[in-house]
Amino acid sequence: MAYHVGIDVGGTFTDFALFDDATGQTRLGKVLTTPDDPSRAVLAGLDSLLSDAGVKASDLARAIHATTIATNTVIQRHGPRTGLLTTRGFRDVLLIARQKRWDLYDNNVDKPAPIVSRRHIWEAPERIRHDGTVHTPLDERAVRRAARQMKAEGVASVAICFLHAYANPSHEQRAAEILAEEAPAIAVSISSEVSPLYREYERSNTTALNAYVMPVVSAYIRRLEAGLRDKAFKGRLLVMQSNGGVATPEVVGRFPIRVIESGPAAGVLTAARHATSAGTNNLLSFDMGGTTAKVCLIEGGQPALTGQFEVDMIHLKKNSGLPINITAIDLVEIGSGGGSIARVELGAIMVGPESAGSVPGPICYGRGGQRVTVTDADLLLGYLNPDYFLGGSMRLNREAAARAIAAQIAVPLGIDPIAAAWGVHEVVTAQMAQAARVVSVGRGKDPRLFTQIPFGGAGPVHGARLARMLGGTRVVFPFGAGVETAIGLLMGDPSFDLARTSISSLTADSVKTINAIFEDLENQGRDQLAASGLRRGMQTARSADMRFAGQGYEITVALPPGHYRAADVESLRSLFFDAYAQAYGDRSTDAGSPIEIVHYRVTASSPGPALSTKRFPAGDGLPDGALKGSRPVYFPESHGFTNTHVFDRDRLEAGDRFRGPAIIEERESTIVIPPNSEALVDDHGHVILDLQ
Repeated sequence: MAYHVGIDVGGTFTDFALFDDATGQTRLGKVLTTPDDPSRAVLAGLDSLLSDAGVKASDLARAIHATTIATNTVIQRHGPRTGLLTTRGFRDVLLIARQKRWDLYDNNVDKPAPIVSRRHIWEAPERIRHDGTVHTPLDERAVRRAARQMKAEGVASVAICFLHAYANPSHEQRAAEILAEEAPAIAVSISSEVSPLYREYERSNTTALNAYVMPVVSAYIRRLEAGLRDKAFKGRLLVMQSNGGVATPEVVGRFPIRVIESGPAAGVLTAARHATSAGTNNLLSFDMGGTTAKVCLIEGGQPALTGQFEVDMIHLKKNSGLPINITAIDLVEIGSGGGSIARVELGAIMVGPESAGSVPGPICYGRGGQRVTVTDADLLLGYLNPDYFLGGSMRLNREAAARAIAAQIAVPLGIDPIAAAWGVHEVVTAQMAQAARVVSVGRGKDPRLFTQIPFGGAGPVHGARLARMLGGTRVVFPFGAGVETAIGLLMGDPSFDLARTSISSLTADSVKTINAIFEDLENQGRDQLAASGLRRGMQTARSADMRFAGQGYEITVALPPGHYRAADVESLRSLFFDAYAQAYGDRSTDAGSPIEIVHYRVTASSPGPALSTKRFPAGDGLPDGALKGSRPVYFPESHGFTNTHVFDRDRLEAGDRFRGPAIIEERESTIVIPPNSEALVDDHGHVILDLQ
């Protein structure tokens, strides 16, 4: 027998999904995260899950892991002292950044704070031209002096980013060799490997962030590997990347920046697989955990990818965060989760982005939390069962939550505690609706035409209310919604993204160059897969960032495989025009306009094992056998508390149908079915909610 386990470390909870190849069954688990060392929760939770299933760690074929450690390190600025070595005259690239302001009309707006302080940026005389030719040789003595100074300053990791290194990496490679000789304890990242793309600020920032998180991520992965070895785990450990593919620990150790959106990517992958239940390929993925909420638009069954995104953004404002040049699933993440702290500011309820996390956690957890959170409000409104949180393994204190909401929210506003709790619930849901509009309306898409897929520990509590705010009519609550990201990890295929800047005109004369670059990138991708022990069914996909000659920015165009001929140029141009029309709604551009390829991109992947989930048996359409009882639950449509049926999700059968209001409880989450809606359980165990 072979088992596969998905492990998702969140800011508040660590989730597990254990899949059995023989039966197609999935066993789920959830434990509180241990922020001081997340590997402790991973190993303890895995012990509990395997023990309950009667499985040994040696039976596991794969352990696929998603972690927030890179993201949290950047946002909380908890990384080690990091240095930057750059071309002489370019010391202030990170500080100057871009002229773009996230608040257009505020001349005093703060730019994103660099991850490397100016005193830890060193320069070296050298210069490579944009075409890769050497203008000024590398001054090796200057590099050696810088290395000794870094060592004296206690720098733990350094980024090397020389001008135009994407065109010729020789100077960066030699500087890395010198650093290894002079200061072998310092971790080194070079831009020609991390981000071989032009635009100096973005490339420098990406490489600096890679260096910043490298010691933290590497140490964490080593602890996790050692803990798994102690349990006699002999399978393959893989880590989810931001692009939705998985990579080996060796690759993650060199390029930890690739896992900065690790967990959210896995959740989106799973949401994309629910198109059949949703009845449409147009989905809105909504992942709300204990600390953050993530929203992603899935159109035509495929989540959008981006070649650059930002972390640590302010109020979701573009250009307010730190840009990263890696391929990632295009989503928006905000500080709105079950543990998000609620307060009164200037006579209004505010929620997040600060979170109580797992330590001390919400007040109702009884672990020392003193500030009201979204979970406390949801408990007071009757949405959560204080005796069945985490399947009854953790009891919630409703009275403590009620006292805190009264003191901290209700009294300052002059309202009753229930109205205060509802205000917290509405405010956090409205914040998530704003994020959903960013990825939909902000991109010219109507959210009413997308079926919502809510998951995460808190997602099913707020999902239906969020859909109504957006004007949606259908919601699909997946089976195992509370640990959906962990389930999604089991579906990730090993893959690597490679990119290179080489500005080429799209003409018959440049076909030879285009072929050579793509073939070289594909060979590199195959080599990376092979080096990771992944040789089965290798496949590659091509795309290119293209623009009209003279434009400053590009759009990504998917390209067909194979060896191009001069006769193929017109079809490649047509693909660009199609993508341009999709992005801007205009195809009236002169067909004779010159087009340039700026960035070449290749994704190399190797399909993982196919996992076939078990189907639910058909019932008689009546959910009476799953009825646990009833309790008062607050619904404004019913003008207050309504005695509401509570169902056990594990006892629901395919075909069961019932009208709201209702509550569906499972060990890892709770689904809130509002009035004036109807729920149906399909043969995959998903709950399909029609809001009309």
